[in-house]
Amino acid sequence: MRPLLMLTLTALLALAGCQSAYYAAMEKAGVHKRDILVDRVEAARDSQQEAKEQFKDALERYRSVVQVQGGELEERYQALNKEYLASEASAKEVRARIEAIEDVAEALFAEWESELKLYSNASLRASSAAELKRTRAEYRVLLQHMQSAERRIEPVLSVLRDQVLFLKHNLNARAINALKGEYQSLQGNVDQLLRDMQRAIDEADNFVRRLQSK
Repeated sequence: MRPLLMLTLTALLALAGCQSAYYAAMEKAGVHKRDILVDRVEAARDSQQEAKEQFKDALERYRSVVQVQGGELEERYQALNKEYLASEASAKEVRARIEAIEDVAEALFAEWESELKLYSNASLRASSAAELKRTRAEYRVLLQHMQSAERRIEPVLSVLRDQVLFLKHNLNARAINALKGEYQSLQGNVDQLLRDMQRAIDEADNFVRRLQSK
């Protein structure tokens, strides 16, 4: 096995071991994987809400840079760059939150599946298996919405990144005029992103309500 591949596998196994130990410790403290899943879904929902606001701010800043007259070009570039960096940080937060949900969901469903074998009562086993199937289906819908919204982020970041880089090296009125043509495209991407994020936020609320009612 190649050294790099071995190191990668070792790191992944160590991470998995850390997560397993974390879940085991939380279980002993009375906090079950279902509780952790709810917490992480709520955290992801909150991060998407914050990202929504951040991308709205970035779009407004972009509009002010290319459409509002007056002001130092350097200051306008710095303001736009600040919004881009904040948007990039929000995107990373959203991705990390989704990955955290996937990790605990996989652990929860694996545990649930294995514990079905422990039932001696066939009726209870069937009821639990049906509930597992429903919860998995609901989770897949949630994950699909969250991942769909997350995929919308990169096109927006890509436009912002290009415009920030262009403005950085072309601090003149002609550069500002060149950026104006991208505003409508950026606005369309941001509007779609905000709609997808809101759908993901709504689905997160629904998922949490359903999970807590069981």
